[in-house]
Amino acid sequence: MEQSSTNSWLIHDGMVIDGSGKAAFRADVRLTDGMISEVAPSLAPREGEARYDARGCFVAPGFIESHTHFDATMWWAPEMDPLPGYGVTTAVMGNCGFSAAPVSADPRVKDEVIGVFSFFEDIPAAPFREALPWDWTRWSEYKRSLTRHVRPAANFAAYVGHIPLRLAAMGSEAWERAATAAEIATMAELLEDALAAGAMGLSSNVMDHDARGRPVPTLKAADEEWTALFAVLARHPGAQFQVIIDTFIHLTAVEYTERLARLLAPFKLRAQFAGLVPTLKFQYAILPRLKELFETFKKEGRDYWCGFAHVSITSVVNIHNSLIFAQSDEFVWQEVVDAKGDEAKARLLRDPAWRARARDSWDHKAHKFSPFGNPASLLLLDSENGVGPVKVTLVEYAAQLGVHPSDAMAEWLLANGLRSTVHMAPFEMFDEVVLELLKDPQTVGNISDVPAHGQMLCGGGENAMLFSEWVRARRAISVEEAVHVQTGKLAGYFNFSDRGLIRPGMRGDIAVFALDEIERRDMEKVYDVPDGHGGTMWRWTRKPAPVRLTLVNGEATFRDGRQTASRPGLMLSPARA
Repeated sequence: MEQSSTNSWLIHDGMVIDGSGKAAFRADVRLTDGMISEVAPSLAPREGEARYDARGCFVAPGFIESHTHFDATMWWAPEMDPLPGYGVTTAVMGNCGFSAAPVSADPRVKDEVIGVFSFFEDIPAAPFREALPWDWTRWSEYKRSLTRHVRPAANFAAYVGHIPLRLAAMGSEAWERAATAAEIATMAELLEDALAAGAMGLSSNVMDHDARGRPVPTLKAADEEWTALFAVLARHPGAQFQVIIDTFIHLTAVEYTERLARLLAPFKLRAQFAGLVPTLKFQYAILPRLKELFETFKKEGRDYWCGFAHVSITSVVNIHNSLIFAQSDEFVWQEVVDAKGDEAKARLLRDPAWRARARDSWDHKAHKFSPFGNPASLLLLDSENGVGPVKVTLVEYAAQLGVHPSDAMAEWLLANGLRSTVHMAPFEMFDEVVLELLKDPQTVGNISDVPAHGQMLCGGGENAMLFSEWVRARRAISVEEAVHVQTGKLAGYFNFSDRGLIRPGMRGDIAVFALDEIERRDMEKVYDVPDGHGGTMWRWTRKPAPVRLTLVNGEATFRDGRQTASRPGLMLSPARA
């Protein structure tokens, strides 16, 4: 990979989209020592600066990934593939109530934190133990270790997770009960430490359930706990609250949105409800009430934002590292995921008693909107050994064999190799709702979940669909709107006062791209995730979009078709004014 040698540039003859949503204009952009110093036509070259010809291209602020889970992954994958090839210069992590700090000194509780990440975000546990030094208990110590040891390809900012706060204060009992007054005080003190060290705010989770169906610890939080944590946030201007609500599994989003809004009301806090306005057609029953709540919040002047994804949820079913079975209430197939080693997995898949239980669970217990309630949406596509058949649906294969779809999936995995994967068709979306959210001034877009669920999906690169699908194919939004959604709008939301716009005095985070070249590339397997035994396991990634040039703090992380060796990313904190 090519190393960038300068952070002073003259990007000339491009069409500048400044990130504000305003119309593009022709100008040159000069960066001096990593900062934007001039934006004007026909700037004269200077000695010592790199020149980049942007004819036929747009010059935009670097793109911001608003919802990621790099908290641990960054330690073993600082290149943050495939983000540089998609113009990404900043990633916000610590979402969904999950973060790598704080953590108890008790190794058993630390294992709980690793287990939470490993299950809920499908990030393998082995590299957590192999690559992270775990030389922290508090979030401030985590930040110090991270910034000392890791040099990533993009900037990053982080929430502190409510789940590790509870585990640090309560140990394993965090899963079982409400916190005492003393435990709440400990959580508040740990949150105070994180915010003073520059954390974005607090993230929480009122949706998820684990492999045994246990609610995540945050679903045990009493009103007193929420209120105490909100009070800490309110003492730090610019700090904010993010929560993932349940519009997907048990559909409790209305109940929890109303409850949290009531508890937030006394505090002047910015809050993001991820999924506040559902976009998938199976969520139609809760859409009207949640949409009404969002409109009420805006009319009342509340600083509550709707987080949303412009891409439908889809995933790949595998039996090595996946929460999709448990999150579909398909706990019999989850037993195969939990089984240790290929022999144990194969033994279950062949076992007649297990198969009978799996058929019953598939028919009577799995959510009807899940892949297992819709086997015609499952495509047999990725065979490990090529035996096949491939490019047929699970229902078609079951008909060929004359068996139940659950038995057919077991047979196909046994024949094709246990690292074969079954691909799920995307859920149908309310496209008109997505368009409304893209244009709404109080929404947080470009949610991707990268690099979580690395053996289920590849969130990295989904920002390209804002250009290829919503601008080029549908002509539903302008290229200026597509840039604004993932630059100036997000920088304003996250209180990043020094980036997100192309203006003098801003940091030199830049993406140069030709609109007709941008695509979300197909997923492909790469074997580069440490497996804890000296080898590697696979994950999904994508080839570059590609953008022409990505600059992070004035250094090139991607240029002319390939990622460079530069790792100029910095940890960002929100402006506290």
